[in-house]
Amino acid sequence: MSVLDARQRLVSSITGEVRPSEPMARHTTYRIGGPAALFIVLETLHDLTTALPILEEEGVPWTVVGKGSDFLVADEGYDGAVLVLGREFKRHVVEDGFLRAGAALVLAHLVQDAFSRGFSGLEWAVGIPGTLGGALAMNAGTREGCIGQVVDTVTMYVPGQGLTLVHGRDVAWDYRRSGLAGRGIILEAALNVSEGEPVRIRAQMERSLKDRKTTQPIGQPSAGSVFVNPPGDSAGRLIEAAGLKGTRMGGARVSPVHANFIVNEGGATARDVVGLIRIVKDAVRDRSGVELQPEIRFLGHFEEA
Repeated sequence: MSVLDARQRLVSSITGEVRPSEPMARHTTYRIGGPAALFIVLETLHDLTTALPILEEEGVPWTVVGKGSDFLVADEGYDGAVLVLGREFKRHVVEDGFLRAGAALVLAHLVQDAFSRGFSGLEWAVGIPGTLGGALAMNAGTREGCIGQVVDTVTMYVPGQGLTLVHGRDVAWDYRRSGLAGRGIILEAALNVSEGEPVRIRAQMERSLKDRKTTQPIGQPSAGSVFVNPPGDSAGRLIEAAGLKGTRMGGARVSPVHANFIVNEGGATARDVVGLIRIVKDAVRDRSGVELQPEIRFLGHFEEA
């Protein structure tokens, strides 16, 4: 693997930034993480289709990151390239009755724009962090709805194949996962929103945001829900029942507001968070017989969490 050669080739071939040894703590909502060997901003489709073959030829592994809202990056960093979609993938327009939006668009901005245009269908997503691409990959949602319910089509780039159009009806939209993950790089989606009454839309958005603020540790660095809710139960309830609400390790803490959040109270390391994850998993298994599965993604080298 030659990171140096890949960097030199990329700098002369794409319009986006290519940063070596970029601290990932700057690019995750946890504010945790060591350096990525390369941090590459892909401003255009040309950047994307140029960069991937170079990385493959140089033997450099890569992953795509949006706003880092569901990532925990190892303290030692990631010995590969982190790809971030740039300006060409942040556009959004109303076209043919659909709201077409790039995968790099921040979901909160999309929700607010839909409201300003009088479109209904995304009210449930108010306050959810991250990008549209990340929301599509994990079928982000709440009790009130999920992104899979409003997807008409998704445009993806599949290495070795090119651009692919996927119809929403052909995607397996499951709880906190979708059939899009692992198929390629999500670039754009057409969302099936409808005209609505602005007063009703605003009222629903305000209810959803109030619920998030009162039940989640908004404002503290975290990666959202740590564990997937097991069928018919709540991970937060199981963790609280095990007496772990408020448990600390280093700078990380099981949130006293919502037990399925582990927050960075200042200076937390990835080791702190992983240590708490292990404690929680073991305690819930011993008390309830339930094997909790992490919802967050791990980047870099970790022992099993």
